[in-house]
Amino acid sequence: MSTESSYRYTGERSVDLSQLATKASRVPEASVINNAIEANVAALSDLQSRLYSQQQAGVIIILQGMDTAGKDGLIRHVFSGLNPAGTSVVSFKQPTHLQLDHDFLWRINQELPRRGEIRVFNRSQYEDVLISRVHPEIVLSQNLPGITKLADVDDRFFAKRYSDLRNYEKYLRHQGFVTIKFFLHLSKEEQTKRFERRIEIPNKNWKFSPSDMTERAFWQDYQIAYTKMLEHTATKKQPWYLIPADDKAVARLIVSNILVERLQELNPSYPVVSASEQEKLKTILRQLKEGEL
Repeated sequence: MSTESSYRYTGERSVDLSQLATKASRVPEASVINNAIEANVAALSDLQSRLYSQQQAGVIIILQGMDTAGKDGLIRHVFSGLNPAGTSVVSFKQPTHLQLDHDFLWRINQELPRRGEIRVFNRSQYEDVLISRVHPEIVLSQNLPGITKLADVDDRFFAKRYSDLRNYEKYLRHQGFVTIKFFLHLSKEEQTKRFERRIEIPNKNWKFSPSDMTERAFWQDYQIAYTKMLEHTATKKQPWYLIPADDKAVARLIVSNILVERLQELNPSYPVVSASEQEKLKTILRQLKEGEL
């Protein structure tokens, strides 16, 4: 069984995050993990180069998870070997006033990759069915028609947003853009340890914000929001990958395995040079070697 199929979730069954493992059942030796990740980075670099030269498909990689789930570290380790000319990362923070003056997918559209590029979304459009579900008052600031009070931000409202998100990815797929979605599943106990390290280790203090503790108080609400999001936006063609994230190295290995498998499915290849063009290249090569150019 491939790594991709082991962690793929297509929404055909309900998901209980409290029962979903946050640790892999089998953990290889650290050296094995590091070597495997290094091999995957090399494979991804080759695939990205082919993708970039072909300029047909664009790839959107979505990373979602609770605070300290390891998104930043995963980006540093898994995408370190990719050419920055064709790979980039965007982090979606709290929407600006300009963004709130547009539809909720407007800021996402501004950050889509070009054909041949890979764009990593550190958080994404899914924040609009996560944080806004936990804090529905946020939606009231968006000046949406018919949404004037908290009671309007109900299950029917979110059902429409789930539908919009599914259809958006379907539209992108029709245009040649592939979306690969990862949910980094972290336990509350592991988050506690990671917050403690951010406080105890001086050079990690900058990562800690008191607001993190405010949101931690809503842990169970976020688990519900994630559950509903996963169940309503995972499909056979646009699955979510549910990644155990308590062990950062293992999570990076799993994600890199899946990315290699998914990009190999695209089968990107370098453009074929015609016979006549090859003859021209041979002539230029001969002239260069003979000093004629």
